[in-house]
Amino acid sequence: MSSSETNAAAPGMLARLKAGLARSSASLSSGLGGLFTKKRLDAQTIAELEEALIRADLGAAVAASLAGRVAEGRYDKEISEEEIRAILAQEIAKVLEPSGKAFIVEREIKPFVVLVAGVNGTGKTTTIGKLAARLSADGHKVVLAAGDTFRAAAIEQLQIWGRRTGAEVVAKSTGADAAGLAYDALAAAKKDGADVLLIDTAGRLQNKSGLMAELEKIVRVLRKLDGRAPHAAILVLDATTGQNALSQVEAFKKAIPLTGLIMTKLDGTAKGGILVALAHKFGLPIHFVGVGESVEDLQEFDARKFAQALAGS
Repeated sequence: MSSSETNAAAPGMLARLKAGLARSSASLSSGLGGLFTKKRLDAQTIAELEEALIRADLGAAVAASLAGRVAEGRYDKEISEEEIRAILAQEIAKVLEPSGKAFIVEREIKPFVVLVAGVNGTGKTTTIGKLAARLSADGHKVVLAAGDTFRAAAIEQLQIWGRRTGAEVVAKSTGADAAGLAYDALAAAKKDGADVLLIDTAGRLQNKSGLMAELEKIVRVLRKLDGRAPHAAILVLDATTGQNALSQVEAFKKAIPLTGLIMTKLDGTAKGGILVALAHKFGLPIHFVGVGESVEDLQEFDARKFAQALAGS
């Protein structure tokens, strides 16, 4: 997409982001609404602000830091709710900005191997399809690997995305060895001169050691063909899980060389603040956020716009 097309699309993208984060923003707003009846910042108001931020799933450490920044130089002074929102948006953006790194396919690596993981129900397969659509539109030749061999529906879903995007799909029968399929997909992608290989994996709970070991096996097998693969390992997180997302990142980081995050289903939850807690704790790149069903609703993460939408400023 050209810069002029991007600029033209930007207002629509921001509107969709604000709409998608409406429930999270409303949750934070309800916490802020009763804080300013006195119109002055005092110890009680600051404590209540911190509690409101914790309830909005920003996490205790971030909430304490943000409340402190709001109070800085403003203690016992009059302040409006609008001013509070503007300060919060600015400070949340500072937390998020180090994680605001675009997903980039290194064109000198062919194929660029992307391993996509996550727990059950995060929308992994759909997200991979949307990524394939984006990459194909950018001129990349894409191969999809149907590595969720436990679910016939996941294989069928990826095949549908393959037809939509013109991507080849490497699949086997339900129950096939996922690591073996990943190996075959990489071999096929190399042979076909593909630019990108996107590997789907079965949803797995982070506390199931056997399933996490299977992910480690996939990485080992890929490295028999390419010692640096996967070149990107992305964890898809469901925003509705709230604080549980933190333990998911911890567990998957131990199993695979995690390089980035995608947060889905932000439009269906009031827990969008969890993205701020994730950025603060891990500092991992946040590549995309999902705020709806369409391909366009998988948006490149923009720290400042996200902060504004969350704070309602």
